[in-house]
Amino acid sequence: MECEWKPDDQGLQQILQLLKESQSPDTSTQRSVQQRLEQLNHYPDFNNYLIFVLTKLKSEDEATRSLSGLILKNNVKAHYQNFPNGVSDFIKSECLQNIGDSSPLIRATVGILITTIASKGELQNWPELLPKLCLLLDSEDYNTCEGAFGALQKICEDSAEVLDSDMLDRPLNVMIPKFLQFFKHSSPKIRSHAIACVNQFIISRTQALMLHIDGFIENLFALATDEEPEVRKNVCRALVMLLEVRMDRLLPHMHNIIEYMLQRTQDQDENVALEACEFWLTLAEQPVCKDVLCNHLSKLTPVLVNGMKYSEIDIILLKGDVEEDDEAIPDNEQDIRPRFHRSRTVAQQYEGDRDGIEEDDDEDDDLEDDDTISDWNLRKCSAAALDVLANVFRDDLLLPILPLLKELLFHPEWVIKESGILVLGAIAEGCMQGMIAYLPELIPHLVQCLSDKKALVRSITCWTLSRYAHWVVSQPPDTYLKPLMTELLKRILDSNKRVQEAACSAFATLEEEACTELVPYLAYILDTLVFAFSKYQHKNLLILYDAIGTLADSVGHHLNKPEYIQMLMPPLIAKWNQLKDEDKDLFPLLECLSSVATALQSGFLPYCEPVYQRCVNLVQKTLAQTMLHQSQPDQYEAPDKDFMIVALDLLSGLAEGLGDNIEQLVARSNILTLMYQCMQDKMPEVRQSSFALLGDLTKACFLHVKPCIADFMPILGTNLNPELISVCNNATWAIGEISIQMGECLQNVTKQSHTPAYMHSNEHTHLHSHTQPPSRTISRLSPGAEMQPYVAMVLHQLVEIINRPNTPKTLLENTAITIGRLGYVCPQEVAPMLQQFIRPWCTSLRNIRDNEEKDSAFRGICTMISVNPGGVVQDFIFFCDAVASWVNPKDDLRDMFGKILHGFKNQVGEENWGRFSDQFPLPLKERLAAFYGV
Repeated sequence: MECEWKPDDQGLQQILQLLKESQSPDTSTQRSVQQRLEQLNHYPDFNNYLIFVLTKLKSEDEATRSLSGLILKNNVKAHYQNFPNGVSDFIKSECLQNIGDSSPLIRATVGILITTIASKGELQNWPELLPKLCLLLDSEDYNTCEGAFGALQKICEDSAEVLDSDMLDRPLNVMIPKFLQFFKHSSPKIRSHAIACVNQFIISRTQALMLHIDGFIENLFALATDEEPEVRKNVCRALVMLLEVRMDRLLPHMHNIIEYMLQRTQDQDENVALEACEFWLTLAEQPVCKDVLCNHLSKLTPVLVNGMKYSEIDIILLKGDVEEDDEAIPDNEQDIRPRFHRSRTVAQQYEGDRDGIEEDDDEDDDLEDDDTISDWNLRKCSAAALDVLANVFRDDLLLPILPLLKELLFHPEWVIKESGILVLGAIAEGCMQGMIAYLPELIPHLVQCLSDKKALVRSITCWTLSRYAHWVVSQPPDTYLKPLMTELLKRILDSNKRVQEAACSAFATLEEEACTELVPYLAYILDTLVFAFSKYQHKNLLILYDAIGTLADSVGHHLNKPEYIQMLMPPLIAKWNQLKDEDKDLFPLLECLSSVATALQSGFLPYCEPVYQRCVNLVQKTLAQTMLHQSQPDQYEAPDKDFMIVALDLLSGLAEGLGDNIEQLVARSNILTLMYQCMQDKMPEVRQSSFALLGDLTKACFLHVKPCIADFMPILGTNLNPELISVCNNATWAIGEISIQMGECLQNVTKQSHTPAYMHSNEHTHLHSHTQPPSRTISRLSPGAEMQPYVAMVLHQLVEIINRPNTPKTLLENTAITIGRLGYVCPQEVAPMLQQFIRPWCTSLRNIRDNEEKDSAFRGICTMISVNPGGVVQDFIFFCDAVASWVNPKDDLRDMFGKILHGFKNQVGEENWGRFSDQFPLPLKERLAAFYGV
């Protein structure tokens, strides 16, 4: 055995000096310490010194020893694979010998060090670790037992998957029964560790635990009223997870568990109450919720409502009792959350609802954010639970809740009144039907609360009103919309930052609901939003961009008036010029400008060139940095691709807004080359945005896109993978736009009108089977000839997607439209597959509004039916239903429908048609008779 390593005195003093200095609050001292630590890492035995200070140097104070261990932990994280064997062995043996140190802080530090080494893949290379720790659990010495358990708990948290895999000979078969024995230990700290260890294996349904599930649950019940809060918290956490994983085992005891959780949700210890409150959130997602909870609602409701009050600590932290005009105080940059950009998805418009996208609905109106308090607390959890339960029980929840609301909403104490307003907002979604009767008196009361003297009341009222915006907008505008809007705009200019934020978010929701109802008030709205620009600190500016963007989305071209442009554009462009290319504030500003450009259309022309240029530069910079990072990862950091995604989306907005006015900008830039790279990026969101831009440029200036089609189409084909819904959706849409343009180009050559091929003589469609004449003459003969080589690259995937179960609505519709468009341009290639897609095709397009996309798709279907009438025979009723979904098709399209319907009727004869049309629902029968006389 090699002789024990001993530190050199001088070296030891130097390191102790460093450790002392690193506890200094001074940042320049901190920096120089960091540099010296980096240098010391080049000495192989530096880490020996660190472990020596942690485990052997008992004369030093605990803080210094622990710090030494934490620096060692960071070194293990960063460089463990380079540690010489002697060093790592010394560290491992020191850890195991000192896991029972008399100081809880040192024990915990050693435990952190052990789990860090273990998670560096060392569980396999340190076979004695787990057996040794399990052995130490049986030690008579409390410190040793507690230290070993603390380390085991951390290992279970960090390495749960490895522990439950074949890599290690299944140690859990021994460990879990061992942990269960300690549930009854006399020390609360040990009991708590034991449950926490087992809890790591519930969600993954670990076999070793499932074998002992009944013993585990019995033990939990035995600890239900433990005097130690940490134990009660872990019991609650276990029961919440078991709800998801082993409901079958809990059901027989459900009545008692619910009674118990009601008690715990009111626990004196807020951490226990919070864990217990999660139970209601999780239970609401289970199918049995209604049955098992209905008899407890009258008890549960007051408990949740009571949990929704701000705690005394919250009020101190939020300065709720001080009238705070903090608008002039700059924000603390740490408080500004990173924003995530949502890439563009192309969607259809529906009858009756305005937002086509249903796929990744981020809940903007989720329970309001108390950023300054720890993120998740009893108030938020109670409100979230009430929200989901309102969605389960609907108006049945009003029975217990209305009497409480009456008392709260008009309470003289502001804290109680505030919680009532939160309750009212939380139940808005689930209990809307039942609440309608009370809204005519509640909404005016809430509008009054907007000018309450307490800022926290004003801010929560903004949120609650936004949850009822849909109803407000459905009433005559002068009754509620106008007073609400007037007051909300005042709150946008409130002197308190939290109120500004809440008002701005609420106003964005109101804009989405009201849409063009806001047009008469535009000048007034813009006045307020532009004034807020000069008033807001950093964080709220970001929310203001969103409110302006949403306004543009909601009123569209009504914004395109010189006086509005004059108000809105100068502050936006000033910000745009102020921000550097590396500044993340560009994201919300670019999103906002994208909406504004789309709304202003030609009104944006004076601003488009610098905006376009900068977007192209952002894409180019990001791609260049990506290449550098890929070739030399050590020298160059990976870029933040959000810059590129947001820039691509703004370019889409410009193309959509400016239409063919963007042609010259595209001509003078290398955007298509850049897009070719973006379309092959590893990151799905980059591809998603580049396909949206491809579709928009195809519509705006096909002449520049056309030369690249041969390069683009194979890439589009490989991206028709429905696992990545948004990428697939945008690729599908772009293929449809390209088809139409390819068809148009050619039709312009032959000066054909918009009538589909089969209305002309049919002979040119057979040309494909003969030897192909030179391309120029083909294009004169067949609109589809240029598109024809690409059909095979995409058609099979599209037909597969339209027949997939559970495909999201948006993707189905876009797929149907693209199949129709391909068939319009290349009927000979697509029509043979009619039978494989006609039924889902018809059902997915019957609900979308009449528009250009639907028009071209239906022309395609009619053209294909004329080429292959047999393909539609079995599903003809679906075709009839889809035709009837048109409100007013263009005359020539209506004629095409008529021809097909009459053709079919004549084919089968009067009697068969009668029998066939008797299966139609009455409205369908009447509609076809009225419109097409069949």
